[in-house]
Parts: sequence; structure tokens; C-alpha cells
Amino acid sequence: MRKILVTSALPYANGSIHLGHLVEYIQTDIWVRFQKMQGNIAYYICADDTHGTPIMLMAEQENISPEELVEKIHKEHSKDFEDFCVNFDNFYSTNSSENKELSEEVYRALVKNNKIFEKEIEQYYDPDKKMFLPDRFIKGECPKCKTKDQYGDSCESCGSTYNPTDLINPYSVLTGAPPVKKKTRHYFFKLSECSDFLSKWTKSGTLQKEASNKLEEWFKAGLSDWDISRDAPYFGFEIPDAPGKFFYVWLDAPIGYMASFKNFAKINKLSFNDFWKKNSEAELVHFIGKDILYFHALFWPATLEYSGYRKPTKIYAHGFLTVNGEKMSKSRGTFITARSYLDHIKNPNFLRYYYASKLNESMEDIDLNLQDFSAKVNSDLVGKFINIPSRTSGFISKYFENKLVPLKSIEDKKARELILGIINMKDVVLDHYELRMFSKLIKLLMGQVEALNEFVSQKEPWVLAKNKDQHKINSELHQICSTCLNAFRLISIYLTPVIPELSSKIALFFNESPYESFSNIETEAVLITNYVHLLQRLDLNDIEEMVNSNK
Repeated sequence: MRKILVTSALPYANGSIHLGHLVEYIQTDIWVRFQKMQGNIAYYICADDTHGTPIMLMAEQENISPEELVEKIHKEHSKDFEDFCVNFDNFYSTNSSENKELSEEVYRALVKNNKIFEKEIEQYYDPDKKMFLPDRFIKGECPKCKTKDQYGDSCESCGSTYNPTDLINPYSVLTGAPPVKKKTRHYFFKLSECSDFLSKWTKSGTLQKEASNKLEEWFKAGLSDWDISRDAPYFGFEIPDAPGKFFYVWLDAPIGYMASFKNFAKINKLSFNDFWKKNSEAELVHFIGKDILYFHALFWPATLEYSGYRKPTKIYAHGFLTVNGEKMSKSRGTFITARSYLDHIKNPNFLRYYYASKLNESMEDIDLNLQDFSAKVNSDLVGKFINIPSRTSGFISKYFENKLVPLKSIEDKKARELILGIINMKDVVLDHYELRMFSKLIKLLMGQVEALNEFVSQKEPWVLAKNKDQHKINSELHQICSTCLNAFRLISIYLTPVIPELSSKIALFFNESPYESFSNIETEAVLITNYVHLLQRLDLNDIEEMVNSNK
């Protein structure tokens, strides 16, 4: 039995969860549910990322304290995740006593290991707002590829990272004023001294090959020391023995993984050290977007290594979400919030299924084509999958008191082969889940659903039910419909991590508790309830209204 601590990147507490965010949380949730159904100990840990100037300024605009703002956003995020069946074991906040304590401890360990130094730098200052500007509040041309309107820390076009002072024609996002350079003293982490360690670690199999290749480009360019401090005014944790200086959000945010688990461990009487000590036997798995690979695959492991903690076992990076082949856009209504989706489409199973049908183990971007989304969920889930009990369960209720024929009593060779084939694909299904090859998994299972529908069409139970030969009604009809329903149940168990809410309804239909283990494959249902509609078709009008409401 494996012990796995799994995280998703922390959502920033200055806005709503949108469909782009949900790619990661749904992907992670599917993988964690799979691990739990395998019988492994898996904890899914996350938190709101709550520090930084954007939070401070947003709270100022709303005339509330930053603490009140992050609490309000936390409630909103928690509800969105819950309604999309994203089942965190702990969803916490980086603005916590645990995170403050751990951030200070990590920092002091880095100081002790001679990995922190102080130097005077020039930083951009907004003369109108009278404050130093954080990276994301300065825009200009990328110094590498010359793309306009790029942020002060990294380019969305070419992926380069740089200092804000490297930007061409910079301007303040807050006031539009050209910022002025002003001297200040900052604290730096000696990332340049970690090149040898990181070069070996990033080739250790922890990263996808694409990610490892991307990092190689950064090693060739040379690693820069990392500015880990920010000047007041700033919402965050003050650096010990450095009045007016605060930890940069990217120092305490990943430590938020540790803090959230520490909070969870305390409540559930678990050992924090069992998961975070240097020689821990537990696995630590991070799911992230490819845009934050630099922070998670360079800064984070180096911070852990030189502060006495264990490093990640795996870092799985995914691509971005496009909608209708383009970047999400507020003007086109395709920058869709989680809540807007739920208000209009309501069913989270649809999006979870569609994302799973697109996701694989690579860092490729995925596209949410809204026409294809509607066609696919209506065809696969309603027209094919739910069509099976819809076509067959009525006969079991009408003629056989809702009782199913056990597999050992099925005489039809084709029927037995159909069910045994689904049972015997268990190892392949589990491998696809483990390797995050969800699109292959969906294709495999939908192939079985199509074969099952073909079997129903060939056997024509509706014709058998009208046959005057009572034996055919009593025996053949019973066996055919039982075969279809038992096969449908097996596929439902396999799909449980992807569509947990729908799977729970299916379990109730079979008079069973929600499926929590793949060992349910080895058992058979004996009784069904009277069939009620399990899923309604997705209406294109609802999609249109959702898009219009987001414009």
C-alpha cells in the first residue's frame, strides 16, 4: 500500500475559479480518487494563495481588510470545488499560523546553510501610487522576444523569466505612469549555487520529458539568484529580523502545501514528519500548470533541499485551456467562471468527463470546443452510456421482480465474453489512470459501451418480450438484460473517479453504496431499483446563455 500526498497549485485569492483552473483540479481529483479506490493512502491537499500586493490592493478597493477579503474568497472557492466534486482532504489558506511558522523555519535554515544574502537593488517605483511595484504590476515589452504587454516576471509568449527592470518601455499597471527606479535592500536565495544539484535532480525521472527539456534551456542560460523579499506596504509575512521586509509570495505559497498538511495532520492525528522528512517513504506528487514549472522544479526543490526537507517524488505539468481554439476571452464570453457553468449547465459530470476525454500525460494544451462539448457528452454519456439501463432495465422490473441473473447462469457465449472482457481489462484501466492517460481510458471504456449497445441491438429484447414462447421471455430475455446491466455496472465502477456524482446515482440504482474500491469489480449486483432518468441531455441554449452571461 502506497502513502501519497498529492497537491494542486494554490488558486490565488483575488478572483473566482474559472474553467481554466478546473483543468488542473479535475485532473488531480480523478487521479487521487483512483489511488483511493486502489486501496492506497492518498491525501489531496490544497490552499488558497492569499498573500501579495494584488490582494492588498483589491481589499483596499472593496474597503475591507485583506483578511476579510481572503476569507470571503475562500468560502467562494470552497463551494465551487465542492460543487465540481473536487474532493480535497484539506483546503486551507496560506495566511495561517502553520504557514507563518514553517516559512520562518525554512528561511532560518536557508540562512544557516548560507543560501541567503542581502544586497542593494534598483526596483521600479510608482511615483503616483507611492509604492514599489511587484512584478505583476509592471508591464512592457519582453526583453527576449519583444512581445508587448508582458508582465514584469515572465513572458506568456516565449516563457522567458527576467527581472522587471529588463522590460522595454515599462509602465505601471496601477496608474499607467512610467515607473522610476529606486534603490532598496532585498534578500536573495542563492539559486545560482544550486545548479549542480538541480541539474541532477531534474533528470532523476521526477519530471515529464518535455518539462526536463524545458529546464535544460534554463540551465544553459544560467540560473539567477532569486529575490525572496518585498517592501512594505505588502500583505504577507514579515521576514524575521528585517522590519518592513516581507517574504515574496512565491516563497511562502509552496510552503503552503506543507502548512495545509500540517493543519490536516494535527486534526487527524497523523505524523507531519512521515510525509515531509528527508528520507520519507511517502510519495509527494504535485500537479501544476506548465506556466509555473520554473517555480516548482527549480526554486521549490532547492528550497526544500537546503532547509532539511524532502523533495517531490513527481511533478506533473499540464497545458493551458483554450475555448473554441482561442485564449479565454471576456469580450467573447469564453472566460467562464465555475459558478456560471454551474448556474447554467448545472451538471459537473459533463465537464469532468469532457476534460478526461482530452487529458493525457503530456503538457499539451487542451481545447474546450463548446459545440464539440455538447455533442460529445450527449452522444457518449446520454446516447450511449445511460442508454444501456434505459433500454434494458424496464424488462427486469416488469417481468423479473428487479432481480438479475448471476454471471455463472448466463448461457449465451457472446454475453459471457462481453462481461468477462470488461472484467479482464481491469489492469489496463488501472494503468491508464496511474499514467494519467485519461483520454485513452475514456476511448477504451466507450469502446465497450458501444459494443454493449451493439449487443442490445442484435438481441432485440423488446422483440423477445413480445414472443409467445414463454421460455424465451423467462430465460433469454432475463439473461440478455442482466448481461447488459451487469456490464453497465462494471463500466460505471471504472468511470467512478471521472464522474463520481453520476456513479453514486448508478450505485443506488443497483441497491449498492457508492463505489469506493475497484474490488467492486469482483462482485455482482443482484437487484435493481425501478429505473428513473439518470442524466438529462445538455441543451445548446444553456451553453449560449452561459457564454452571454460571461461577456
